[in-house]
Amino acid sequence: MSESKIHIKIGIAEFSGEGNQDWVSSQLEKFLEKVPELLRIELTSNPFGENAAKNGGKEDQSGHESSANAPDNLPKFLKAKDATSSNVRKFLATAAFLQLNGKNRIKTGDVASTLREANQNRLVNPSDSLNKNVEKGHCEKDGSSGFFVTTHGFEELNIK
Repeated sequence: MSESKIHIKIGIAEFSGEGNQDWVSSQLEKFLEKVPELLRIELTSNPFGENAAKNGGKEDQSGHESSANAPDNLPKFLKAKDATSSNVRKFLATAAFLQLNGKNRIKTGDVASTLREANQNRLVNPSDSLNKNVEKGHCEKDGSSGFFVTTHGFEELNIK
């Protein structure tokens, strides 16, 4: 059999393997299953990191649980929140996903790139979707620093 060698580092999670291709592949799969948990540990233990969990996984400034119980799979989150067909609702759900994962202020580009990175269909006009959510009271702009999802926006998505 052929020998394989791999080395991967994702945040604090690091994997090195060398040996039979099937064995390396199975060990890599086990490692990848644990990465989200390891990254959550890194976020809660690194309060000064850019994406660090605010307040150690307690309620964020919007009054909603962050990081410790944050959703880690955007496609599943969008489906659960019935946010796969409407651009405005998809924008709101993606922004809520980011906020629940510790992002305090969000920009429209953050929403667009998060959807792209999760292999989701792009929004036709992210700025228009933000403005429509602002009109409904689901989001609020915060000057040049971005925007945030309001309590009303979380309620719209049935997030308490």
